[in-house]
Amino acid sequence: MTITIFVGSLLGAMALGIPIAFALMISAVCLMLYLGMLDSQIVAQTLVNGADSVSLMAIPFFILAGELMNAGGISKRIIDFAISIVGHVRGGLGYVAIMTAVLFACLSGSAVADTAAVGAILIPMMTQAGYNPRRSAGLVAAGGIIAPIIPPSIPFIIFGVASGVSITKLFIGGIVPGLMMAFGLAIVWWYVSRKEQSAVYPRKSAKEMIQATKHAFWGLLLPVIILGGMKGGIFTATEAAAVAVFYAWFVGTVIYRQIRLKDLYDALVAASKTTSVVMFLIAASMVASWMITVANIPSSITEVVAPLMDDPLLLLLMINLLVLIVGTAMDLTPTILVLTPVLMPIVEKAGIDPVYFGILFILNNAIGLLTPPVGTVLNVACGIGKISMDDIMKGVWPFLLVQVVVLILLIVFPSLVTVPIEWFTH
Repeated sequence: MTITIFVGSLLGAMALGIPIAFALMISAVCLMLYLGMLDSQIVAQTLVNGADSVSLMAIPFFILAGELMNAGGISKRIIDFAISIVGHVRGGLGYVAIMTAVLFACLSGSAVADTAAVGAILIPMMTQAGYNPRRSAGLVAAGGIIAPIIPPSIPFIIFGVASGVSITKLFIGGIVPGLMMAFGLAIVWWYVSRKEQSAVYPRKSAKEMIQATKHAFWGLLLPVIILGGMKGGIFTATEAAAVAVFYAWFVGTVIYRQIRLKDLYDALVAASKTTSVVMFLIAASMVASWMITVANIPSSITEVVAPLMDDPLLLLLMINLLVLIVGTAMDLTPTILVLTPVLMPIVEKAGIDPVYFGILFILNNAIGLLTPPVGTVLNVACGIGKISMDDIMKGVWPFLLVQVVVLILLIVFPSLVTVPIEWFTH
């Protein structure tokens, strides 16, 4: 009955158009009323404690770092660098989009931000060069969901805080799956773009490639600093985020000299708005998570899936199918915050590595960003590409399919995730 009340009140509030953060608190209050323990002080205290975490400080820092990179010209130089390497081959701008998506993922960790930044520059370029607009927008959208997987990933931080799993291990474990996603996109793009009658850039000379690399050098160095610092134990994920902000500001202001006082102000305002939305959502989810634990909902679900506990592979397939379905109706962050406290006790009881599960879980949720009706990343790509949702769905489906294939491969072959983690952390 507790599950019915929680899910019913949550979906009912969402159906009425209530913002997800308030819907989560409403579902928690409904559970309190049912259990006869309504106390406004508990709601207020849990709400405040939900945002009171040192690890969560990484979120506003990484968001601000992304804003400063755009303002400081780092983003444009990275795209020019990618064009200098693969812009001359057939379908070259598509490979540029994939390569840039990976590089941007190493800088911001936000699917929406990366899609907006890459799409604003590349989708008009691809359309002007004669590429199919809906396919181009679909590729950029599919490349955008690499950002939640390759470190520094904001969803990994949120999952790590909600589950108690090591954020550093999640970061390390996301590298191979993220590169697999990019490789899969490149294969599909090669297949679908073979007959594209599109313009290609002239092959860059060695001197021009070196020049483009020099211009992008400071931007390309940031992921090395972040991962190297965490691998060497120099700083934590939160400290790495602060380093990223200072580095982006220093490069944009002192080296590239593009960040003016007004640009800094605009970046701070934009980052503050995004951070406030995310942090309030996290705080509200903690109220719901506390009530989920008090109501013993995980135990009720564990009893339902008990027959699958002896078969981790079948259990993972069932959980991931559930998450795929939920992902079509809910955005990435709410799904993480709602399902993590429900699924983690089941995963731990089944003996599944929580870091490995976390990477599968976030990848699955990232795929949800490409599925309507919510499809946040799809909506961003639609707006930038000035095309309809129907059109972009026709363009994105081959790329969406290959991302699902990558998810299945990771479920069947867990060593693709666990071996790199063991190598990097020992």
